Amino acid sequence: MIPCISQACTLSTPFEEDLESFARAGWSVVEIWLTKLETYLETHSLDEVRSILAENGLTAAGASWQGGLLTSVGEARRTHWDHFQKRLGILQDLKIGTLIVAVDFPSTPTSADLGQAATSLVEASDLAARFGVKLALEFQKSARFCASLDTTLALIAQTEATNVGVCLDLFHFYTGPSKFEDLAYLSPENLAWVQVCDLSGVPRELAGDSDRILPGDGDFAITPILDHLKAIGYQGCLSLEVLNPMLWAVPAGAFADAAIRSMGRLFPAETPPSSNLQDGS
Repeated sequence: MIPCISQACTLSTPFEEDLESFARAGWSVVEIWLTKLETYLETHSLDEVRSILAENGLTAAGASWQGGLLTSVGEARRTHWDHFQKRLGILQDLKIGTLIVAVDFPSTPTSADLGQAATSLVEASDLAARFGVKLALEFQKSARFCASLDTTLALIAQTEATNVGVCLDLFHFYTGPSKFEDLAYLSPENLAWVQVCDLSGVPRELAGDSDRILPGDGDFAITPILDHLKAIGYQGCLSLEVLNPMLWAVPAGAFADAAIRSMGRLFPAETPPSSNLQDGS
């Protein structure tokens, strides 16, 4: 598995500054936060983005996140899909191979919503494939549908789309209705991305994204999941995603240093977190 850090961890830091901080700390693989990238591109070019990545020895392996694809209708759907296609062009130019997609079911989904979601997921998968991008559908604990790993995998399997897998976010896995037994349904083919964090001192039912902390500092049993992912042969990214406003106030360099030490604890007998994306697991 390949250690990776998400720009969501340093959301208050400008695009280029957090990438430079990641590189100085020893990171080599990043997950791009799309709204941060798009803000940067308002006054800069894609060539400048490529230069920043190259000069800092960074590989952008994934990007987060795209919403509005599954059940939006009418003008809202056109807006979301136009934005989606534009983003795919950017990802293709930057050679970013994975896009995390959020579920967007209404509060009371109907059978028609489920059917539309399956159809839309196939359409999105086919469109992304034309740009060389694989989709990673992220279940979310508060969703009325696709709140758990098994349901999300079932939706993906129903579509029979070969260009979409699941995003396993340990926060949503542990604080939602998923069960450890659900991991048995994972395979290298249907697991597209993994995000890690931890949680401490907060009831899981009440936990929000702002309660995320660095892995190893909380209560999540992360090692058994990593052992399972190794056993099934997952060799993709293990991306640190900590959406905590208190940590956003920490200078990006200091956070990146602490984060790489935290991730290093998850790989005590393996290559260090700065291992290159092309090196494999």
